[in-house]
Amino acid sequence: MKKNFILAPGPTPVPQNVLLAMAQPIIHHRTPQFKEIFKQMNENLKYVFQTKNDIFTFAASGTGAMEAVVVNLLSAKDKAICIQSGKFGERWTELCKAYCVDTVIIDVEWGKAVEIARVKEVLEKHKDAKVIFSTYCETSTGVVTDIKAIADLVKDTDTVLVTDAVSALGGMDLQTDNWNIDVVVAGSQKGLMIPPGLAFCAVSSKAQKLVEVSKTSRYYFDFCLAKKALDKSDTAFTPAIGLCIGLNEALKMIKQETLEKVFQRHSCLAKAARAGVEAIGLKLFAETPADVVTAVCVPEGIDGAELVKIMRDDYGVTVAGGQAELKGKIFRLAQLGYMNEFDILTGLNCLEIVLTKLGYKFSLGKSVAAAEAVFLTYTQT
Repeated sequence: MKKNFILAPGPTPVPQNVLLAMAQPIIHHRTPQFKEIFKQMNENLKYVFQTKNDIFTFAASGTGAMEAVVVNLLSAKDKAICIQSGKFGERWTELCKAYCVDTVIIDVEWGKAVEIARVKEVLEKHKDAKVIFSTYCETSTGVVTDIKAIADLVKDTDTVLVTDAVSALGGMDLQTDNWNIDVVVAGSQKGLMIPPGLAFCAVSSKAQKLVEVSKTSRYYFDFCLAKKALDKSDTAFTPAIGLCIGLNEALKMIKQETLEKVFQRHSCLAKAARAGVEAIGLKLFAETPADVVTAVCVPEGIDGAELVKIMRDDYGVTVAGGQAELKGKIFRLAQLGYMNEFDILTGLNCLEIVLTKLGYKFSLGKSVAAAEAVFLTYTQT
C-alpha cells in the first residue's frame, strides 16, 4: 500500500474540511446564498493580500491573471519593463510580446535575485515605461526578490508595479498597500490551499487609471466588467462555484491561524528543509532562498529526473524537478500551504532513501536530524 504525499510547489495539499465543503451539493451562482459566500471570500482575500484594493477573481490559472493584467494595463507599442530571473519572470516577457508591447528586459542569472541598483538604473533610463513586471518568489529557482525595495523605487513615479505572487501569497509576508504594490496576481493552488482553477488580480487606483486608457481588446478578462460585477458582490461570468466555496473555507483557516503565525510556520519549515539538505552535503540553488520552496542542486553523478521519478512513482512523494535549462540539475521541495513539520521530515526521509539507492554517499538520518533540531529550536522559543 502506497500513500501519496505532494511536496511540490503547486498544486499543494488541500485540507480535509475544504474538500468536504467543495463536496456539498452545488448551489446556483446568481443567488443571495452564493453572493454572501462570494462577499465573505473577497473580504477574506483582502486580509491575505493585505489590501483595501479591489481583487478580481477569474476561473483560470495564475497565468490567466498574468494575461489579464497585460491586456488591461497596456496597449500595443506601450513600453513595459520585465524582470526575468526564471521561467515565470520570462512569462511576463512572453505575454507582453504576444500583445505587441515594447518590452525592456532586465535579464538576471537564474538562482540570483535582481540587483535593486540595476532596477533603479533601468527605471531612470526608461521613465516612459508604463509598467514594471516582477516576480516575488520565482518558483522555478526558489529565489525571493526584495519586492518592497522595488516598490520604493516605483511609488513616486508614473510607472505601475505589477508583482507575480502566485507561489508567495499566503506563505511569505506581502504587504500590498503598505509596500505600495500596484497590482498583485496570484493563483488558488499554492498558499491558498485549494485545487488549481482560480486566479486573482488585486488592482490599485493608480493601476486602474491605465485600465481606463488601455486599447487592447479583451472580453472575459476585462477589469471594467469585473469591477462592475464586484461592486454587487457578483461576477461578470459564471464563477467556479465549488472552488470559491472551498477557498472561503481555506481563507477562514488562514485568518484563524493569523498571517503572522502562517509566515512563522513557513519560515520554520523552510529553515528545516534547508538545514536538512545541507546536512547531507547538498547545495542550495538560490542565493536568496524563499520560505515557500527550496531549490536544491542535484549532486554530481546523480540523474535529477530519475531522482524525482523514483520518489514519486516508487514512494508516493512528489517533489518538483528543474525546468528549462535546470531540468535534471535541481529538484524543488515545497513547504507551502497546508504543511507542517512531518511533511518536511517525510520528504527528507524519502530523499535520503532514493539518493542512497542512486549511489550518493552520506550518513543516513543526518537530514532528518538536522530538520528536527530546527523544529525543536522553534518549539522551545
